[in-house]
Amino acid sequence: MRTPAWTEPAAVAGTGAAKTRAASFRAAARRSGARPAAVGLPLLGLLIALAVWWLVTTGLELVHPASLPPPQDVWAALAETADVLLPALGVTTSMTLLGFLLSTVAGVLIGMALAASRRVERMFAPLLVAVNAVPKIALGPLLVVSVGWGEKPILTMVFLLCFFPIVLSTATGLTTTPADLAELARSLNASWWQAFRKVRFPAALPQIFVGLKVAMPLAAIGAVIGEFYSDKPGLGYQILQYNGVGDTATAWAAIVLIALMSIVLYAALSLVERLALPWLRATTSAR
Repeated sequence: MRTPAWTEPAAVAGTGAAKTRAASFRAAARRSGARPAAVGLPLLGLLIALAVWWLVTTGLELVHPASLPPPQDVWAALAETADVLLPALGVTTSMTLLGFLLSTVAGVLIGMALAASRRVERMFAPLLVAVNAVPKIALGPLLVVSVGWGEKPILTMVFLLCFFPIVLSTATGLTTTPADLAELARSLNASWWQAFRKVRFPAALPQIFVGLKVAMPLAAIGAVIGEFYSDKPGLGYQILQYNGVGDTATAWAAIVLIALMSIVLYAALSLVERLALPWLRATTSAR
């Protein structure tokens, strides 16, 4: 028996509403399933890494403990020297964050200058590449002579390692504005500042965050290298001290803390990206 014509729109509407509810349920299920995976999968990877570490150092004894102590020795050393390493972790974290913030401000401004003028880009881009190509660890002793002891060599080392990816990503983002958005700004007679603030800079933010996420681990590396040539009692300083007396387990405990610090800072930056760019995941990928 054929369905009356007057019932067809209602049936279609009901079907559409049912599909919408089903899609929302599936999306909610994916989100609820993604939350445990976001914690469980990294923990699983950490457990696998620890198992491989134990197998190499203890199970199969492929590496001498003087070169790479087993994880249980590193944990024991960390527990024994926590009163020294945890304050050192605070020093290294503060230096990493401060240097990263300085690099972000300077890198974004330099990238904006390169994107604003092709002549400026041609004048200074080779110099930036040359500075970035210099081995930073070779500059350590020179920084002590140039800027002295304390925080200055650490912040300088962080800046030298971090600024180039931020400059490059900012300049790339500002010079690759989608053509339809640029045309829309022109059609609305937007001024340069209005087009920059409403179109170009927001469109460049995904690229800028790519540079920031590349620079964040480099900031930790720069802070540790800077502490090698500084009197600040951070983790880099502690690595030199404990390694100098042959306590490699404690030195590796400091290295593990540096790795954990980098993971936390990177995760925090990724969270900032999600909050600042809520539309990015919906418009770029289904992941």
